[in-house]
Amino acid sequence: MSEDALHSNPVRALRADYQNQRDRFSRAFEILESAIRDHAFPCAAIAVTHQDKIVALNGFGHFTYDASVPTPTGDTLFDLASVSKPVATTTMAMMLYERGLADLERPVCDIVPEFTSADSRRNLVTIRMLLAHSSGLPAYEKLFERARTPADLWRAAVSTPLATDPGTRSEYSDIGFIILGVALERLAGELIDQFCQREIFGPLAMGHTCFNPPVRARVLIPPTADATSQGHFIQGEVNDQNARALGGVAGHAGLFASAGDLAIFANCMLEGGKPLVRGETLSIFTRRESHPRSSRSLGWDTPSWPSQSGKYLSPGSFGHLGYTGTSLWIDPQRQLSITLLTNRTWPSSDNEAIKQVRPQFHDAIIEGLDL
Repeated sequence: MSEDALHSNPVRALRADYQNQRDRFSRAFEILESAIRDHAFPCAAIAVTHQDKIVALNGFGHFTYDASVPTPTGDTLFDLASVSKPVATTTMAMMLYERGLADLERPVCDIVPEFTSADSRRNLVTIRMLLAHSSGLPAYEKLFERARTPADLWRAAVSTPLATDPGTRSEYSDIGFIILGVALERLAGELIDQFCQREIFGPLAMGHTCFNPPVRARVLIPPTADATSQGHFIQGEVNDQNARALGGVAGHAGLFASAGDLAIFANCMLEGGKPLVRGETLSIFTRRESHPRSSRSLGWDTPSWPSQSGKYLSPGSFGHLGYTGTSLWIDPQRQLSITLLTNRTWPSSDNEAIKQVRPQFHDAIIEGLDL
C-alpha cells in the first residue's frame, strides 16, 4: 500500500512506520517463512497497525509452491472466506441497526417469510441469533450439491432444518449467515455487495476490496485450490462452493481484500467505528454473548483459551478466522490490529498446519512490539 493511500483515507491517518519491520518483527517473519518452507501455505501477506501507525506491511512466499510465480504484497487480493462475515455482513448489520432498520430481536420470519415452516421453533429465531450463531441452524451443509442455480441454493439454505432449539447453544453456522445476508439486503433495499461498496469500502478508501474480482485481475490473486480435475485452478473466484453457487456474493463468504485494506478497516474499528458507526454500536456488536455462553459476539469472535489469536490479546479483543487461511484480530486496549492472509487451502484444504502457525505469529508480533 502506498503512503498516499494510507494518508488519504477518511479515518484518522495511518502513518507508515514499517521501514524497520524486518528487524522489529524478525521472529514473526521467520515463523511465516518457516511455515512456507514446511508447506503450511504457499504465501502470506500481513498488516499490523499500532497506535495509528502501520508498523508492518509485507508479503511472503509465492502464489503457489512454484518460485516462478508472483510474490504477494500488501495490495494483493486474497479470498477472505469467513472474514467476509465481520468486514462486510456484520458491518452492514451494525449500520442498519444504528439507522433503526435492523432490530436485533426481530424474528427472521418477519423479514424472510420463506424461513417459516411447520417447525414452530423457527418463529423464535431472531437477527441477533443469526449474528451470534445461536439460531439452531447447523454449521454447514453442501447445499451446492443440490443446486443448479442461485435460486436453488437459496431455497436449500432457507429450508435447512434446525439442528437444535434456538438460543440454547452456540454453533458456528455458515447457513445462518447466508440467511442473514439476504435479510439485511431486504432491510436495506439493496444487495449486500452494492451496499458494502457504497457505504463501507468506498468511504474507507478500501480500493482493493470487492466481491467477484474482475476476470482480468484474477491472475493477480493467489489461487486457493487445485481443481485441475475440473479443468482449472480456483483463482480469483470464491473458494467456498456454496458462495460460488450463489454467484460469488453471500453473507458468509465471497469478499476479496488486501492486507493493506484490512489495516484501514481495522483502524476504523480501533477508532470506535468512526466514520461508519458510533462507539456504542460497536461495543454492542463486539461484546461476548452470555446467553448461550460462548466466545462469540455479534458477527465477531473473541479470544478463548487456547485461541488462534495467541496468548497475549486483551480480553476486549475481537476478530475472525477464514477457511482459506485468513484472519483479522483487533485489540482496542493495545490499539493494535493484526491481519494475516494466506492461501493455506492450496493445493488441498486437508493441510491444517496453519493452526499451529497463527498463534505463534500473533505472539511474536506482540513480543516484537514489546507490549
